Amino acid sequence: QVQLVESGGGLVQAGGSLRLSCAASGSTLYSYDMGWFRQAPGKEREFVAVIRRSGGNAYYADSVKGRFTISRDNGKNTVYVQMNSLKPEDTAVYYCAATRNWYSDLSVQRSDYEYWGQGTQVTVSS
Repeated sequence: QVQLVESGGGLVQAGGSLRLSCAASGSTLYSYDMGWFRQAPGKEREFVAVIRRSGGNAYYADSVKGRFTISRDNGKNTVYVQMNSLKPEDTAVYYCAATRNWYSDLSVQRSDYEYWGQGTQVTVSS
């Protein structure tokens, strides 16, 4: 079983950047596809980005494509998302998630992920 802890959130002005980290313990991440999701107040948790366990493939929500980059360092048991050109609508709690299951297409569904972190708040001011 894997435990996930996010960090790196904070307050940033529109146009700024943040890098979120997700550190894993209890298991190595080599066997897990890793995703980032976010949840804004009053909204459902939505998919942001996902990366294959090998690090070879990634997929992004249209709303963040070209601005966010997901990466991983399996040796450090950590996954990252670099967020550039931030917008006020990116304000949310950001969660990382892990799935050991194999999906031929990288999964964007919350229900496909077995393990979740506690989340980190990102606030983008206008």
